[in-house]
Amino acid sequence: MSFVEYSEIIQEGDVVIIFQGHESMMPIKVQSGAQTQTRYGAIRHSSDLIGQRFGSKVTCSKGGWVYVLHPTPELWTVNLPHRTQILYTTDIANITLMLELKPGSVVCESGTGSGSLSHSILRTIAPTGHLHTVEFHAQRAEKAMQEFKEHKVSHLVTVRNQDVCKDGFGITGIADAVFLDIPSPWEAITHAKSAIKRKEIEKTVKIPVVFHKLLGEGGRMNIHYVNERSVSLSRHSHRHTVCSDCLNIFHAEVARADDIAIRYLVLCNSCEHSRFLVDTVTV
Repeated sequence: MSFVEYSEIIQEGDVVIIFQGHESMMPIKVQSGAQTQTRYGAIRHSSDLIGQRFGSKVTCSKGGWVYVLHPTPELWTVNLPHRTQILYTTDIANITLMLELKPGSVVCESGTGSGSLSHSILRTIAPTGHLHTVEFHAQRAEKAMQEFKEHKVSHLVTVRNQDVCKDGFGITGIADAVFLDIPSPWEAITHAKSAIKRKEIEKTVKIPVVFHKLLGEGGRMNIHYVNERSVSLSRHSHRHTVCSDCLNIFHAEVARADDIAIRYLVLCNSCEHSRFLVDTVTV
């Protein structure tokens, strides 16, 4: 079993998704002799899981049944243990599109967090690509490395425990795309530029800065209008504009980045946290 290659038969050591209903799923690691308790009773790994086909309907000890699903990045996103706030499938799909990822791509990411985006990137760039992911928090970096090994994708990813704003990604001139999800992404732009392939930088053009504001319980805003001077966003009948200070900061960073094409998806909550993309665009 691997998150990037489909297997037919469940084997010891595999991670599987126990599906009890759309609102009740859980990932487990299959181990000989182990049991997993569900609302319908126990699942015995040796007799109920090992040797069975993924997708099988398994009867539990109390007579109820569950489905045993092959893990995918989408299922992992809704079942993973949360160590940080995560990105979900809708945003991940948009990010993958904007970064123009494909099999063989070399990608830099920071921070790793709970690994939701990382797993989707790995499936997209497999079998010949590579992900260089940087996590500032030591325990989160260690846990991410452990999960990548259990999910049999460790050969596709390098995890570094360091401050990307100070130490960069640990690579130079080989990345096809860079994704930053850190409190101060503008401090890492120089390192992002250093990581990206030189030939890609020479073929890039500047594009407008795109702000995407997040309101507390209100949810995401819709981008209503974007240009090089201002950004207007709307939600229902209300319209909001990103603060001028924030806009000036990011425009200044775009100017500093020479010819790198920068796409920002920014969560501007009282100017405390931002999320953005850096990628290359072929002329």
